[in-house]
Amino acid sequence: MVDMTGKTCIITGGNSGIGKATALGLAKMGATVVIVSRGKEKGEAALADIIAKSGNRSTELMLADMSSQDSIRTLASDFKARHERLHLLVNNAGVYLTRRNTTVDGLESTFATNHLGPFLLTSLLLDLLEASAPSRIVNVSSDAHNGAKIDFEDLQGQKKFSGWHAYGQSKLAMILFTHQLAKRLDGTGVTVNSAHPGVVRTNFANNNGLVTFGFRLMRPFFISPKTAAKRILYVATSPDLEGVTGKYFTKTHEVKSSQESYDDESAKRLWQISEQLTKVSI
Repeated sequence: MVDMTGKTCIITGGNSGIGKATALGLAKMGATVVIVSRGKEKGEAALADIIAKSGNRSTELMLADMSSQDSIRTLASDFKARHERLHLLVNNAGVYLTRRNTTVDGLESTFATNHLGPFLLTSLLLDLLEASAPSRIVNVSSDAHNGAKIDFEDLQGQKKFSGWHAYGQSKLAMILFTHQLAKRLDGTGVTVNSAHPGVVRTNFANNNGLVTFGFRLMRPFFISPKTAAKRILYVATSPDLEGVTGKYFTKTHEVKSSQESYDDESAKRLWQISEQLTKVSI
């Protein structure tokens, strides 16, 4: 087991599923772990469970809605007020929605939560990550990005909306972001990689009608959050990946992501749009 004593980590969506299992793994390694949860009650229950199972009291809860830019800004500000260093950021929180919804910022919810949220949080915490180098960013993506394209003419799904397309597009956006950020961080000691943990038995896609029903039928064939977390933890902590950046991992293997994910022009265009929509500049 890797010794993470003295390392500070933050995991979004850390109150359940893969995020909670990843947080528990890091806590067992001795890290100072901050889990981010949207709900206080579920967050506090997860925090108590992680502390009980790991015996690590250097674990804390911070509340934030990853679909709200004001909430993310408050999270980053509060984190900086409590911590002077950040060695690992795991952008894990995500949603799958079958119907088009908009956030408090008026943005399509899947794109806002799965891509713009991590883009904004990463940008706001980048100074701490650089000051703490060597440090790592892990973007939890999905093989659902395969076959997806960024629809720049209808990025918000206003003309036509498909839950699967929106989800695949958001996960492709995360990989394009990963590739572009890796180039920009070259030489800083901060690495950024994306990872597909597998299809996991979590509350993913709950309350989405037929999608939920289909996921329930397939649940026996899915892997556990613990198994998925081991794959995220490998990318997040393995000494073998020291200095490795801009890569895509599935299970614990570096693999090629889709051809579309290496389109540099798309990555640059998406970056500019993301900066405009979040009002930040990296």
